[in-house]
Amino acid sequence: MNDETKTKMTEKSKTEVLPMSFFEQDAQSGFDNMSSDDYALPFLRILGQLSPQCNKRDAKYVEGAEAGMIFNTVTSELYDGEKGINLLPCYYKREFVEWTDRGEGTAAPVAIHPVSSPIIGTAKRDATFKDRLPSGNYLENTASYFVTIIKDDGSGETALITMKSTQLKTSRTWNSMMNSIKIKGSNGHFTPPPFSHIYNLKTVPQSNDKGTWFGWSISKVGPVQDKEIYEQAKAFAESISKGDVQTSHGEEEKTKSEATNY
Repeated sequence: MNDETKTKMTEKSKTEVLPMSFFEQDAQSGFDNMSSDDYALPFLRILGQLSPQCNKRDAKYVEGAEAGMIFNTVTSELYDGEKGINLLPCYYKREFVEWTDRGEGTAAPVAIHPVSSPIIGTAKRDATFKDRLPSGNYLENTASYFVTIIKDDGSGETALITMKSTQLKTSRTWNSMMNSIKIKGSNGHFTPPPFSHIYNLKTVPQSNDKGTWFGWSISKVGPVQDKEIYEQAKAFAESISKGDVQTSHGEEEKTKSEATNY
């Protein structure tokens, strides 16, 4: 290939743009062998002053990251905590996650226990306010919300939000907020599914005598109007209920950047 041919090809590649119909006709091609086990479900986390994403000298640093922002652990996308994000809560699950102390063992949890597990009753609160098991490991009462984020372009993106420790109060308030919605139907009033309404989640500074941190602040926006988003959220809820979506509480879950364990 001579230089003239190379130049022509380069110029062509710069000016010619494939129409979207080319991609649309091959939609989902190449994903045949991928299942839910092959995808990482993003966690939405609140960044604190000590979060590695906010430290320019840390390998996990994300440009523009500041304490109080909301961080997507898969896409590394940052959301303004004061503006918040709009989303649909699709499915709720509460579990007890068993950990070793930081610096011991791996970054992964030792086990995840359902709320009905008898092991919960063997834990005792220690001086550091951890529910300590006879083995020396500790339990974290963790509320998980599987959500569909409503992006600025109107599309939906699935993610997971976990609340524990000081945020459990916010979790209970949110649950009550969802359950209190009543709609009058043909057979009387009924409680719609959680994904029937949009909620805005912001971050706010919080504190107690143990320290300061950023926590969640939740407000109801209103009923979802987009049928496609509603159907996506419904399908996500059904897939979780069937056990098709698996999650793992990894290193980000265990790292404490602020005094959120008080």
